[in-house]
Amino acid sequence: MSGAKQRGSQMAIIGAGSVGSAIAFACLMRSVVSELLVNDFNEKVCQGQVLDLQDAAFVSSTKVRIGTPKECGQADIIVITAGARQRPGETRDALVLRNEEILRSVLSGLQPIKSTAILMLVANPVNILTCMAQKFSGLPPHQVIGTGTYLDSNRLRVAMRDHLDVAESAVNAYIVGDHGDKQVAVWSSATVGGKPMLSFEEMKNLDLDKEAEKVARKAYSIIDLKGATSFGIAAVVSDLALSIILNKLSVNPLSTYCERFDACLSFPVSLGANGVERIIYPDMNDKEIAMVEASAKFAREACAKYIS
Repeated sequence: MSGAKQRGSQMAIIGAGSVGSAIAFACLMRSVVSELLVNDFNEKVCQGQVLDLQDAAFVSSTKVRIGTPKECGQADIIVITAGARQRPGETRDALVLRNEEILRSVLSGLQPIKSTAILMLVANPVNILTCMAQKFSGLPPHQVIGTGTYLDSNRLRVAMRDHLDVAESAVNAYIVGDHGDKQVAVWSSATVGGKPMLSFEEMKNLDLDKEAEKVARKAYSIIDLKGATSFGIAAVVSDLALSIILNKLSVNPLSTYCERFDACLSFPVSLGANGVERIIYPDMNDKEIAMVEASAKFAREACAKYIS
C-alpha cells in the first residue's frame, strides 16, 4: 500500500442538513483537512450553512466553501449524509426505499469520482447503502465504508464505564453487525483493563439484553426528542477522517463488505489513507454469531432487490 496522504487534503460533505452541518463544524474545529466542500440540492440552505461555518473558521486552518457535485467527486474524502430523515418511530431499514434513489442520484452527480477517494456513508440504513455505494460508485470496496456501529459501540462503552466506575478508555467492547434493531453486543469477548467484562461482580446481575436494547434504542429517543441525531455522528466522522488523513490505522467498527458473512456489515476495521486495511472479527459465542448471521441474511436479501 502507498503512504499516507499529506495535509492539504480536501473533504466533501454531501448534504447540508442537521447532520451534514454538524459534521462540517466538527471537522472544521479539528482542522481535519485544508478545505471543506459542502453541497446540497437546496442551494439556499447550503449557502447559509457555508456562510455560518466560515464565521467559525477563524479558529481553524480549514477553508470552507460550496462545492459543485463534480468538484466534490474529486475530494480525498467524500461524506454522504444526503437522504430522507428518519421519522419518529420509523426503523432505519424502512428508509431504504426512500434513500436508494437519493444515493443513486448523488453518486451519478459526483462522477467521475477520484480513483483514490474514500467514500463514507452516513445515511441509513447504512449497511445496505454502503453495499449499494460499493456497487454504484466504481470505487474498490475497501475505499467505500459506512459509519456502521462506531457510535453504538461508543454508547455501550460509556454505559459500561458508568456501571463499572472506570475510564471509558479501559473498556474494550463492540457492537457489530447492524446499525439498528438487529445490532449485536459482543459481550463474550468484551474486556475492561484486559480482564473479561463478564467476570466483574457488578456484571453478574446485569440484564445484558436490556442493556444492549438501551444502546440500540438511544437514537430513537434522540429523534423523538429533537428530530435527528447529529453531534455524536459528527464526532465519529471527524475522528474517521483524521484516521484517513493521518493514516492512523485506528480500529473501529465500520460498515464494509465482510467475506466471512457475504454481506456489508459493521465489524472492527483498521482504517487508513487507503481505506480499510483489514477486518478484525472479535471472538463471538454461538448466540452472537447466529444473530450476526441473521443480520447478514437480511442485508443480502435487501441489497439483492436493488443490485442485479
